[in-house]
Amino acid sequence: METLYKIGMSHAAQLLVLAFLAITFLQSGYDKITDWKGNVSFLNAHFAQTFLKNKIPFLLGFILLFEIVTGILNIVGIFEIYINENTFIGYLSAVLAAKILLMLLFGQRIAKDYAGAMTIAVYFIVAIIGVLILK
Repeated sequence: METLYKIGMSHAAQLLVLAFLAITFLQSGYDKITDWKGNVSFLNAHFAQTFLKNKIPFLLGFILLFEIVTGILNIVGIFEIYINENTFIGYLSAVLAAKILLMLLFGQRIAKDYAGAMTIAVYFIVAIIGVLILK
């Protein structure tokens, strides 16, 4: 038990970033699964005046898949730190998180939702910090 405490303390920043990203992506994926119709309806209206308007269900499914995979990899990364004191999976999951956030940012900018894009930028900063400290 003392060893787990020491590992947790010596990797606190890495573990906290991975936990943050896991919560973010798993909750977002869960929301998309439990309210698929609501999300599609909202996004259809959100992207109605863009070239993405006819691709919403496909793009939402694509993002959903990668959010769930990323969230699971974040959790695996946490366990990998505790079991092996290795950050490889955590690093990959932070890189994947940053890529997904760039996709979301792209969508918000296309929709001219600049406030939404600013919100994504905050999450992106956390993901990039993760990339840097997990490297």
